[in-house]
Amino acid sequence: MDILAGVSTEWLKALTWITAVTVGVAVLLWRRRLDLAGLAAVVVFMAASTGAGIYVLNHLGDGRWGGGQQAKLSPPPLSDAPVVGNFLEPLEGMLGGVTDGVNEFTDFQSALPVALEFLVAAGWALALSVPVALVVLAVNAREARRRTREFAAYKAQVEQLRQELDQVKRHVGYRARDII
Repeated sequence: MDILAGVSTEWLKALTWITAVTVGVAVLLWRRRLDLAGLAAVVVFMAASTGAGIYVLNHLGDGRWGGGQQAKLSPPPLSDAPVVGNFLEPLEGMLGGVTDGVNEFTDFQSALPVALEFLVAAGWALALSVPVALVVLAVNAREARRRTREFAAYKAQVEQLRQELDQVKRHVGYRARDII
């Protein structure tokens, strides 16, 4: 079952963008980080464009890519010739194979520019994903340093509270490590 059978080339291009924007907005709402949302949108656009290009190449004979613009070749019926028709049947089969190959090549020739549009868009998305990923790494490194500083501050505060507790225990008469 082909769920994209009724989708035109323009809609297929729009679907790649719609998918990327939807995922970007969902990640933005979920994680509340613009850098991660941007990276997710770029990666999903790259994957959707690659998938669309592969879809076009898997459906070569489809008229949506311009495959039906040229008339299909058909071999001449040689087996109907009087007297020598039976001897020409192998040649007719070979000509049928050649014409099928030519028809497939013309379908490929018509679909290739459409598929290349999607694959080029995926390549640009890959090129864009590198700086966006570097921004995400920089933001994550900054967050990790901030968390490390917070953890060190919490650890120092816990140590200070532990020392104060030890002082209170000594003041009250408990040994230093009896309670905690």
